[in-house]
Amino acid sequence: MIEHRNFYINGQWTAPTTANDFAVINPSTEEQCAVISLGGEADTNAAVAAARAAFDSWSQTSKEERTALIQKLAEIYDARQEEMAQAMSMEMGAPINLSRAQQVGAGSWHIGGFLNAFKDFSFERDFTASEKTLLEPIGVCALITPWNWPMNQIILKVIPALATGNTVVLKPSEIAPLSGVLFAEFVHEAGFPAGVFNLVNGDGPGVGSQLSAHPEVDMVSFTGSTRAGIAISKAAADTLKRVSLELGGKGANIIFEDADPKAAKQGAIRCFRNSGQSCNAPTRMLVHKSRYDEAVASASEVATNTHVGPASEEGKHIGPVVSEAQFNKIQGLIEKGMSEARLTAGGLGRPDGLNRGYYVKPTVFADVNNDMTIAREEVFGPVLSIIPFETEEEAIAIANDTPYGLTNYVQTEDDEKRRRVARRLRSGMVETNGQGFAQGSPFGGYKQSGNGREGGVFGLEEFLEVKAVSGWAAE
Repeated sequence: MIEHRNFYINGQWTAPTTANDFAVINPSTEEQCAVISLGGEADTNAAVAAARAAFDSWSQTSKEERTALIQKLAEIYDARQEEMAQAMSMEMGAPINLSRAQQVGAGSWHIGGFLNAFKDFSFERDFTASEKTLLEPIGVCALITPWNWPMNQIILKVIPALATGNTVVLKPSEIAPLSGVLFAEFVHEAGFPAGVFNLVNGDGPGVGSQLSAHPEVDMVSFTGSTRAGIAISKAAADTLKRVSLELGGKGANIIFEDADPKAAKQGAIRCFRNSGQSCNAPTRMLVHKSRYDEAVASASEVATNTHVGPASEEGKHIGPVVSEAQFNKIQGLIEKGMSEARLTAGGLGRPDGLNRGYYVKPTVFADVNNDMTIAREEVFGPVLSIIPFETEEEAIAIANDTPYGLTNYVQTEDDEKRRRVARRLRSGMVETNGQGFAQGSPFGGYKQSGNGREGGVFGLEEFLEVKAVSGWAAE
């Protein structure tokens, strides 16, 4: 069994102040695969103190110095991809092929995006002939990351924070901590100065709350549930620190009558990817009535034919959800959906042949309306709700009738309609006709999906203060 009890503080692996073991469970088997320690207040304080002590010198290093270290980190990350893929697959249940290609690949993609954005990034901008605007690092940043896309979220926070001259304390999810520990090894191998990057494992009520309220932490960047985001905002309020949040979603995938014939199939596949554990998943499929029966049949066929199996299994399939708590939550929402709407695929219990592990049947509900629980709550599992509509106005109204606003989707061959609808959807991102976003594109949401943006130049600016200086002499 893997043992990772120590924390990375001030450039070295440090034993916890007080022993507090926590079992890491492999969701494919329900068996313990590792043990970590949950940090206490003394560990949090030590990490923050190390980051504070390192900030002054790190914030004054040159852009070139920081770039060189990040490039070295990228080389190590790429060289040790298989280790990272295995760690994530074990801890959170991503099938190993998905873990290699997308879970690890997302990290490489975002490091490249930040390096490209950083090349031409200026920390000094002329406002007038005699006035400068300076962009300066905020200070000590607490980075609290989730279990569903571990490297995607760690890198979206750590790299821009360090690139812009901040020092950080990372708290990965205690449910999936192995990838974060491995990333700390990469940072150490790359040669970042002591105290610039620190890692303390812990849970939300413990280390998470301590970091959020800590008077020496200048910013919290959090990805996770809306409920936790609200709690972090309240904890941070007393010190008026900056809070950046990337939270839940309930994305609408609007399929108009002229959409590609494969739109419903592709939408269902996208919904079930990563076992439905993505905040930007298209979990509400809104379909024009002329295409509705066809879409229900197509999505149901996808669900029925989606293979579910252990994360270690090679091939194309979905794995388990991350934990017993998550499994039970999803089962409860499926049961609720069965009392509200028409079940056309999947349902309660594990798929046939799987009697151990947190496996969920890919599930489709038809004849859903937007007042139903399954249309309003973020299930965070492989569960799709299909809602009919008649007019463009109705589709927009249904899509926007949600407390969330992360990602929506539009499928139509009418370019004018596609642009018109995209403008009216209240979300931070709108993906149209299956075309993915470019490297460095801003990621973030409206409403209860959070605030702030991650990725590229937007992610760099998230970790900077703005200072106006008058009377700047000509250079």
